[in-house]
Amino acid sequence: MALAKLPVSKQLAYACGMIGWSTMTNIIIVMLPYFYLPPNNAGLVPLIPQLLVFGIFNILSLITASGRLVDAFFDPFIASLSDKSNNKNGRRIPYMKWAILPAVVFCALTFYPWVKGESVHNAWWLTLTLVFFFMGATTYIIPYNALLPELTNTAAERVELSSLQQVGFVIGIVLSATVNNFANLIEHYFNITDRDTAVQYTIWGMAIFSGLVMLIPIFSIKERVYSNSKPSHLPLWPAIRKTFQNRNFKYYLISDFSYYMALSIISSGLLFFITVLLHLPESMGGALMGLMVIVSLIFYPLVNYLSKKIGKKPIVLFSFAMLSIIFVAIFFLGRLPFKPTTQIYILVLSASFPLASLGILPNAILAEIAQDDAQLTGENREGMFFAVKYLFVKLGQTLGIALFAFLTVYGKDPGNDYGLRLNGICGCVLCLLAIVFFSRFREKEAN
Repeated sequence: MALAKLPVSKQLAYACGMIGWSTMTNIIIVMLPYFYLPPNNAGLVPLIPQLLVFGIFNILSLITASGRLVDAFFDPFIASLSDKSNNKNGRRIPYMKWAILPAVVFCALTFYPWVKGESVHNAWWLTLTLVFFFMGATTYIIPYNALLPELTNTAAERVELSSLQQVGFVIGIVLSATVNNFANLIEHYFNITDRDTAVQYTIWGMAIFSGLVMLIPIFSIKERVYSNSKPSHLPLWPAIRKTFQNRNFKYYLISDFSYYMALSIISSGLLFFITVLLHLPESMGGALMGLMVIVSLIFYPLVNYLSKKIGKKPIVLFSFAMLSIIFVAIFFLGRLPFKPTTQIYILVLSASFPLASLGILPNAILAEIAQDDAQLTGENREGMFFAVKYLFVKLGQTLGIALFAFLTVYGKDPGNDYGLRLNGICGCVLCLLAIVFFSRFREKEAN
């Protein structure tokens, strides 16, 4: 569908969009539980009550679920508008440019509670800001991802562009994990004694940076030059229905959902695992994420090579299996016969290959599913495929955060950490489910 091969400079520009989106989204995932329901050794004040609703769900679980669920059902609407667009500048980029400002503003406002202390008012404010943040982020990421199959011609090109996209994603993860590191610098150089304020300033700075890099693909890529995709004419609900009728897509979707739910458990729990289970400083979070990204980048050429030689499916299944073992190890963190730093470094290095392969391959696989479907049906519904994917990604992330927040009821502090350890068992089960469903995926020969 692409008119010409996208030059490397444009590929890098495309990847920059993922850096900004990933940074803001992962700030929400990493910092939200830690900021609003911190462990008692974090130096932060709890901002919402640790109350149970129906005796099962705590308030933070319900808040994150409600924000994500509203946004998740907004995804197909944006996808449908983008797929059917006749804009002279393209179907995707015109939508992306209007999404950046609300995403930046509401990402930062999420960490400005209504009351400086524990209050139900903060719960309502948090719900509102999350809904608007996720709607802004969706309006960017759905058209952005739909560009991937439209800017590439072959499976190899899709893997290459997806690899660069994943580099952007992991850079965003690293940046989100350094919030506390930058907050330490702000406290030191600006003589700020209030930890909450230092964190808020840091998040404002990161959100603004994210918005600026999200502009790069908008100004660098002329969509009509590199894509000749045609608008879809299917109404919203028939488009959704036809998308779900794709057999391969259904198995892909369920395994992807399980993976992102498990990944959210790790992201939400990282600072807790470091400070509570291993009694290490929270500032190690950024360094560990940086190390994992650097090592994972080393595996990128290997993943690309193996995907051409043995296919994508075996690599994905192997990566899910590795992650299931890593989650079991989380249950035993702090109890293994190694130094705490040794334990966390082994865990991080072990996660590097799965992070590389499960970052690169799923989007490349989905791009192929979407293009195969377009050839079969004559309808270009790339946006809808990615919208449904991200609906399930967000459901997975929502339930992952909600599950993590729920399990903190059973212990999240030094000496009372059973709830944190249970997350390891839950993550293992989710990865095993991903293996079961993705094993039914039928992979085509490389083209």
